[in-house]
Amino acid sequence: MTASDLDAVVAVAAEVHPDFPEEVAIFAERLALFGAGCRVLDMGGGIAAYLLSHPWRELEPPPLNVPLGALPPIPGTFYIHDLALLPQARGTGAAALAVADAIRLAQGLELPNLSLVAVNASVGFWGKQGFSVVADPRLGAKLASYGSDARFMMRPVAKAD
Repeated sequence: MTASDLDAVVAVAAEVHPDFPEEVAIFAERLALFGAGCRVLDMGGGIAAYLLSHPWRELEPPPLNVPLGALPPIPGTFYIHDLALLPQARGTGAAALAVADAIRLAQGLELPNLSLVAVNASVGFWGKQGFSVVADPRLGAKLASYGSDARFMMRPVAKAD
């Protein structure tokens, strides 16, 4: 992902996550803070999917549409902020490739796990990617901006060979 992709990324986000709007500044900040974790998929007709991810604090999902400010000096997890695919990208294997990419990034940073907030009834998809729902009372208020069906999920990361 580059800065010139941001308008297209925001357009994908608006289509895929209409109930969870985020300003372009949020995407720009994630790109500036950890560009390696920001990826796009162009299927020839423009951006059809994106991944926003970065190192973060364990069990502390950032609220939606709020700047991070900075990455933590000692992260405890690799956080997938968002993975969004337009209909034409679904069923192509792009989502699994994006997750594999995030796993490689987490391994490179020697982080023990990946985490995310599943929304839009996506728990089943994330479960197939090795994520499990984490039930922790400390997460209740932190998930409020994600809606009532939001579930915090984690998966362990195997050490890189």
